[in-house]
Amino acid sequence: MDYKNIKELIAVIAKLRSPEGCPWDREQTHSSLRPNMLEEAYEAVDAIDDNDMPHLREELGDVLLQVLLHSQIASENGHFSIEDVAEELKNKLIHRHPHVFGNAKIDNADDVKIAWDKLKAEEKTHRKSAMDGISRSQAALISAQKISKKAVKTGFEWPNEESLYACIMSEFDEFKQAKLEGDKDHMEEEFGDILFATVNLARWNKIDAEQALLKANKKFEMRFRKMEELATKPLNDYSFEEFDNLWKQAKKSL
Repeated sequence: MDYKNIKELIAVIAKLRSPEGCPWDREQTHSSLRPNMLEEAYEAVDAIDDNDMPHLREELGDVLLQVLLHSQIASENGHFSIEDVAEELKNKLIHRHPHVFGNAKIDNADDVKIAWDKLKAEEKTHRKSAMDGISRSQAALISAQKISKKAVKTGFEWPNEESLYACIMSEFDEFKQAKLEGDKDHMEEEFGDILFATVNLARWNKIDAEQALLKANKKFEMRFRKMEELATKPLNDYSFEEFDNLWKQAKKSL
């Protein structure tokens, strides 16, 4: 393959950013494009969740657009080019897969992960804390999972699952106490502790907390839409008991 379309796409991006190009594209910066990077990534994930391949193809193109735009801006400022991005990624992948590109022997996916982490640590010698390298911009649940996993690698772990349940219940008690005190800041702090402890329960059971919550969100949305279909009057006119019965009907029908 000569990757003709990719080369032409890079040229299109450069043209859009040129003095003869698009006013909107010319005025974009890394910072102004930040929301677009997040939005396009989430839309690609939606297509994956829906198993919608035509949509995924489109959304991956939009993600690629963000990569090329950032690379073009960086190139114009003398920082790096898309070729530099590709070269660094290529070298990283080769280095982290010695069982594919070298003579290392690795038999299963678990051993691959262990070797990956070891090689990554060798590359990131500037990192001093186990907490270094965690993105500040990712979703809070994802961050909590990563923070927890990094802590566990140092041996910081609950002795058993029952002690984790006890920790979660104690966090609920502390939240209730903060509520009795009427201290909103303390309530927020303790609620965060509840969520963090619950994320650890998910990790303990090899459940992805982010995916679990996304599925719960989707399930609730579907059931609520079904309630709207089943309702015989405006939902605002329903009592709690009527709401409860309507919810049970919606739950049973899905």
